[in-house]
Amino acid sequence: MDNKSAPIEISAVPVCPLVEVSGPPRERGRQYGEQAAALVRNGIGHYSEQLEAGQLSWTDVEALVAKFEPTIAAYDASYIDEMHGIAEGAGVPYEAIVMLNARTEILKLAERRRDSLPVPLDPDGCTGVIALPDATASGRIIHAQNWDWKAACAHSSVVLKIKGHDGAPDMITFTEAGALARSGFNAAGISITANYLECDRDYIRLGVPLALIRRKVLQQRHLAPAMHAVYSTPKSAANNIMIAHTAGVAIDFECASDETFQVHAQNGLIVHANHWQSPVALTKLRECGVNKTPDSLYRDMRVRQLLEPHVGALTVDHVKAALFDDFETPWSVCRPPRYNSDNNLSATVAMIVMEPALGRFEVAMLPAINREFSSYSLEMDIRPTTAFPVLTSPSMRAGSRVCA
Repeated sequence: MDNKSAPIEISAVPVCPLVEVSGPPRERGRQYGEQAAALVRNGIGHYSEQLEAGQLSWTDVEALVAKFEPTIAAYDASYIDEMHGIAEGAGVPYEAIVMLNARTEILKLAERRRDSLPVPLDPDGCTGVIALPDATASGRIIHAQNWDWKAACAHSSVVLKIKGHDGAPDMITFTEAGALARSGFNAAGISITANYLECDRDYIRLGVPLALIRRKVLQQRHLAPAMHAVYSTPKSAANNIMIAHTAGVAIDFECASDETFQVHAQNGLIVHANHWQSPVALTKLRECGVNKTPDSLYRDMRVRQLLEPHVGALTVDHVKAALFDDFETPWSVCRPPRYNSDNNLSATVAMIVMEPALGRFEVAMLPAINREFSSYSLEMDIRPTTAFPVLTSPSMRAGSRVCA
């Protein structure tokens, strides 16, 4: 093992702070920025270093933000207002907040503006899992994820709780400070996680930043519009988005920039890392991410192998144990802090474990070196599902036959 892949010791593990906001977009943005100002600045600071390493100026960033703005405004103009509010509350440039919400897209598009001169950009890792009600001991969905990214993000992340406004449900999400959403669920029982994917269709067009699509999902009271936000919204690049509902429905959406493919549960489980799984997708596009994340090829396999013996009796502890897996560390499901090939310190930044039916949200920061979870809660408002009888009229009773 080379020195860059060796684990690094980190002495202090941060606790992820809770930020609670309410009101119309600009006002809740200001509240967010004020409460998370130091963490927002931390995030801007380490991405600024990444920009400088790629010889990119804030003038370049401002130009790209201006290019994205019409797309964001057409998708949902309230996000522009909210990001302005965050910037005002944190005392930072508005363009920096847009950059936090579109960091991957902006860095990659900046690279193209510079005639393909490389910008140091690591793949956003992640291993996600959904256990359906039939697979769990409680009969409730468990939705969880390891987020693998820059270790520095452990010091620039928050749990954001948003009071619903204009008909949207309350929501809770783990995200980088200043960003609108990442992994979370809403009071209607809809949950979401997302992982990095890459293919040959990436950055052929300008799409909606992924953080805003995730936020749009959490604003929905019904599953159909939540899935529509993922399935139909144009994107700049590939991403894997896992959506579930407490009633027992879950689909993994493998998204190219211009097309979406589905992966369904096997044996009550959906497990996804950072490579394409859909056979249909693999006949239509070229997988480009495994070259950067070869460990993806066994991370999802390992999690499934650890969970399947317990199907029908799965608990949160089983899911946590699978996501703590250290097989082939530091190239493991739970990644300890280590330097990667670009000399950036990478790690599993957080493990997020959700039981939406209970309103329960748990986060362990840097879980390869810390197994302590902080617990958060959301008051749920899940509409009961009514099972209607199939036979609703005398003509449809057993033995009857109706012909047109």
